Amino acid sequence: MYYADLSPYAYCDGGEEFTDLTDGMRFVSFQPVYERFNIGWLEAGHTWTSSQAPRGFARRLLAVLDAQLVNATLGLHECDLCPTPIPDSHPWYVARPGNLRASAGTSEIRVPGSLGTVFAAPSLIGHYVVDHSYLPPQPFIDAVLAFNPYGAWKARFPGIRFPWIPDNAVLRHVDDE
Repeated sequence: MYYADLSPYAYCDGGEEFTDLTDGMRFVSFQPVYERFNIGWLEAGHTWTSSQAPRGFARRLLAVLDAQLVNATLGLHECDLCPTPIPDSHPWYVARPGNLRASAGTSEIRVPGSLGTVFAAPSLIGHYVVDHSYLPPQPFIDAVLAFNPYGAWKARFPGIRFPWIPDNAVLRHVDDE
């Protein structure tokens, strides 16, 4: 699915389902009060910037990917920039030989930008950056380098490390299911 970088987010137009993976599965559902912008929604046939990422960017981006899930789905989106589809015998969540990251994903991430804005990216953005040399726009790079997904955010929900969660958010633990 393709969306131009820095265009208004429209993929999952309802509320957000935010999951923190750093210290146990917790889900927070809410209608976002921040403006979301697309980053890294690449698709074959559309142009995108390919270049070397700044030092430390990929490492910090991968830390964000390892710390959170947003709007996780049961569907699977496979990278169509890779030359061949994933063989049925290969687990989708394991990197292909020669790649550093899995070439399929099921969720998104959020990276805080300026106050009241957030960058929304598919979980495949890690694969795009490290395996296809995708270079996101500079505002996203700066936001990733400034964001510590393990930071001690002053939040109402212990373990949910993301700013700007509204007061009407609903917390659910995985054992509530």
